[in-house]
Amino acid sequence: MARLAQTAGLTDVQQEILSTVKDFVDKEIIPHAQALEHADEYPADIVAGMKEMGLFGLTIPEEYGGLGESLLTYALVVEQIARGWMSVSGVINTHFIVAHMLKQHGSEAQKAHYLPKMAAGEIRGSFSMSEPDLGSDVAAIKTRAKRDGDDYVIDGAKMWLTNGGSSNLIALLVKTDEGAEKAHQNLTAFLIDKPEGFGEVAPGLTIPGKIDKMGYKGVDTTEAVFDGFRVGADKVLGEATGKGFSHMMDGVEVGRVNVAARACGIAIRAFELAVEYAQQRKSFGKAIAEHQAIAFKLAEMATKVEAAHLMMVNAARLKDSGQRNDVEAGMAKLIASEYCAEVTQESFRIHGGYGYSKEYEIERLMREAPFLLIGEGTSEIQKTIISRGLLREYRSR
Repeated sequence: MARLAQTAGLTDVQQEILSTVKDFVDKEIIPHAQALEHADEYPADIVAGMKEMGLFGLTIPEEYGGLGESLLTYALVVEQIARGWMSVSGVINTHFIVAHMLKQHGSEAQKAHYLPKMAAGEIRGSFSMSEPDLGSDVAAIKTRAKRDGDDYVIDGAKMWLTNGGSSNLIALLVKTDEGAEKAHQNLTAFLIDKPEGFGEVAPGLTIPGKIDKMGYKGVDTTEAVFDGFRVGADKVLGEATGKGFSHMMDGVEVGRVNVAARACGIAIRAFELAVEYAQQRKSFGKAIAEHQAIAFKLAEMATKVEAAHLMMVNAARLKDSGQRNDVEAGMAKLIASEYCAEVTQESFRIHGGYGYSKEYEIERLMREAPFLLIGEGTSEIQKTIISRGLLREYRSR
């Protein structure tokens, strides 16, 4: 058993789930990730395997057909999956956020309709806040839903939907007319049912196609264009208009723990590759791991892996306890993503010229790690959240 990134106090069930997932990653993901990633091919067989293991229902309550596990369990599962290939963790991340939002804020009818099918992997969720000309200022979104009898009519464009084509449910944040002075109180979350695929998938809803990305391949990232799209008022999340911002921020909070877990997974893999290569590669008559310059790199990398993992676990446990964890989730996401980029680059350097070759796994990790610096809020946004929380807690007397 590896020494790094171990988690104390896990139950027998949690340990069994993690052992099963790690075995799946080692046998079914790592051997195929390079070929699938370079081909930008959707990992259909891997996704089928995750569905069979029940991972799509990991945190969905047992009464709705899920496993009823904690955010911590989910985060540790994601850490292992990202260790194999980050794109696979992306397949379940937005699904998990939508399931969390439904579980916490959905009406009883919405929970009964969606959660059992989500647990079975029949309904797969995606999550949409961002827009083409909108960065971190979520409250300034322009996509609008206007009431028309028993329906709403939605117009506007959304950006950066992970699983935008392969999902059949979108949790969508739009502007509604609530008459509130504060912009974020005029936002509403909708549950948008749609067929899988690209093009005009439903009257008034177009998924133009996959966005070609530097990394994070295999999983589809898309736009979504709404032009007179009609949706029933019963599809407002929790049947509560004007609450969308708080609903989405709750989802983003768990999403930040997820991104921290993904960063931990990549960093673990980058370290594993580096420590193995450093013992095999020889220079000046001995393994490069025996040179102090490389040994010190390995020591620093391992320390960063351990620190990021501990902060991620702390943030997950806080959320599971019902306590506010915005600062801790922001800290975990900040440090895990930054350390991931640093550890991955050090591993790349240890590999020397071979690290630049597409034959070596570290080349893929070098393209995946930067995504985590911006996903679920940039490092600068995390610092904003952290500093505001600290000033709230340490207000000058």
